[in-house]
Amino acid sequence: MEPILLRAENTNGKRLDSFLAEAVDGLSRAAAAKLIESGRVLVDGKRAGKSCKLAGTESVEVTLPEPEPIDAVPQDIPLDVVYEDADVIVVNKPSGLVVHPAPGHPDGTLVNALLHHCAGSLSGVGGALRPGIVHRIDRDTSGLIIAAKNDFSHQGLAAQLRDHTLARTYECIVVGNLREDRGTVDAPIARDPRDRKRMAVVSGGREAVTHWEVLARYEGYTHVRCRLETGRTHQIRVHMAHIGHPILGDTVYGAKKPVPGLTGQCLHAVGLRFIHPRTGEPVELTCPLPDEFTRMLEKLDK
Repeated sequence: MEPILLRAENTNGKRLDSFLAEAVDGLSRAAAAKLIESGRVLVDGKRAGKSCKLAGTESVEVTLPEPEPIDAVPQDIPLDVVYEDADVIVVNKPSGLVVHPAPGHPDGTLVNALLHHCAGSLSGVGGALRPGIVHRIDRDTSGLIIAAKNDFSHQGLAAQLRDHTLARTYECIVVGNLREDRGTVDAPIARDPRDRKRMAVVSGGREAVTHWEVLARYEGYTHVRCRLETGRTHQIRVHMAHIGHPILGDTVYGAKKPVPGLTGQCLHAVGLRFIHPRTGEPVELTCPLPDEFTRMLEKLDK
């Protein structure tokens, strides 16, 4: 595969393996260490150790291994396709649909549906169980998700994720009333040291920035639009809970009991903007709120 070229800007003192885990989408720190040890990472044209401290001026070249054969099987699962061409496909994912196979969810996922719909034509960068997947949204979050049909488009979209030009907008209902009309949560996120199944705001975690604005206010609840500047696991859910306003229906970061009428948290990826990796043209897409979200707003309005 073609090497990925990165600039180690604003990384003074950061370890090489940590830098790679943050800069390359879907790459864990352990996987980054293996790439470094195998000689697939060059710093200013030379091999370096995983604990190498970056000065912030280096050029880092990463060569990912060839993708593994795709093991996930095609399944005829209905898809709400919002946009599709020879390079990319954008789907409005329903709440409750898992994005890719994982322990406990071997099939019946978005990946299985995409393999059937696209007749196996998906990028292999994500590996055996995540073909085509450029970014993820949680199982119980609905809305727009983009997948790549070939490695060229996958690498282009992944680069946009890294430099924040792939813009994602969400709407949610949060518990309580936010005092301001808009704001930004700039708080690092990492695994919760007390519960590895959760994420949390942790000093020394990965940079995470969420911009929010109030759309409507109700008694005890607020309808909010969020724009991601970064894309950490559970980012909006963690950030809104961190400022004291967990998302309605979020049983991990908010109230433990499910909310009647909701299949998950009231969080929907309503907008997606990216530069088409082949044409260079901007693509901006939106999708409507799901029925259970609009019913909840109507209920609150009454």
